[in-house]
Amino acid sequence: MGIIKKSIFLFLLINIKVAKAQDTFSILAFDSITREVGAAGASCVDLFGTPYFNDFITEIIPNVGAIATQAAYLPGNQVNARNEMLSGDNPTQLISWLSTNDIQSNPSIRQYGVVRMVQGTAQSAAFTGTACSDYKGHILGPNYSIQGNILLGKQVLDSMEAGFKRAKGDLACKLMAAMRGAKMVGADSRCAPYGSSSLFAFLKVSAPSDTFGLPSFLISLRTHTNSGIEPIDSLQLLFNVARTCTVNTTGLNKTNTDLDQVSVFPVPSSQSIEIKLPNKTDVFQLRVYNAHHTAIYQSNFQSELKLNTEHWDKGIYVMEMRNKDHFYRKKIIIN
Repeated sequence: MGIIKKSIFLFLLINIKVAKAQDTFSILAFDSITREVGAAGASCVDLFGTPYFNDFITEIIPNVGAIATQAAYLPGNQVNARNEMLSGDNPTQLISWLSTNDIQSNPSIRQYGVVRMVQGTAQSAAFTGTACSDYKGHILGPNYSIQGNILLGKQVLDSMEAGFKRAKGDLACKLMAAMRGAKMVGADSRCAPYGSSSLFAFLKVSAPSDTFGLPSFLISLRTHTNSGIEPIDSLQLLFNVARTCTVNTTGLNKTNTDLDQVSVFPVPSSQSIEIKLPNKTDVFQLRVYNAHHTAIYQSNFQSELKLNTEHWDKGIYVMEMRNKDHFYRKKIIIN
């Protein structure tokens, strides 16, 4: 066999192998306030030597929605899902269209999840084919869809949902909590012999102003079969470098409610933001972080402060104020 023919043969073999892979568990979510869209997931598939990115089973269309096309993955079905979402289908319509128009006319082996905003309201839908490998299933919430197959059991999906719903912080924090919920040996049952949940994992969030395919927050990794590495632990380490989701609230419980009256306006903003405190005597440290969790502004102030945002990039920022007794966090949007 010639070198060119052999290369083509190997490429096709790799694509067939990954296409048949029952890519396992994922979560999609939409933040209706910030209009951030996110996705996270993992699977027991060794991606080394394949042409696929670690997050290939999901696509985010900024300010629109997200799609998971997993179980017997085919790129053609993913492209069709994207096109249908862009055409305006709501999640239920999109799921129905995909099951009717499967590339191989075999939707029974596919699994899909969809979230998107429809007339200002977040909606979700999912589909789990009857021929997907057990355990298989999906869970829907108003703004999230969690789906998986070849799972240890229903507890994987339930734990992901519990983590997502309990977590504090922004959408990325909630998605990371969902992934921690799936951190159990054999979450993808094929990885039980390796002592891990999966072999690759990812998490990504797009802000409304992001470009398709270039989410402002993306972390991912892949591991080799039987490497002894837990991908979700490694994903958490990557996450911790970029995000802070928990705050030491010792001693704050009695006084933190005072900050419910903090005034921040206007939001969204394009020129400036004014901050006014209910307690005129306390001195606070203010920090503002961009989407990459880089501090772009820091100052101490008392009572009132006006921020000039005219030259800030469009997007979502996180404002944090604290002193020894109080902590306050709020997302702000610059448009």
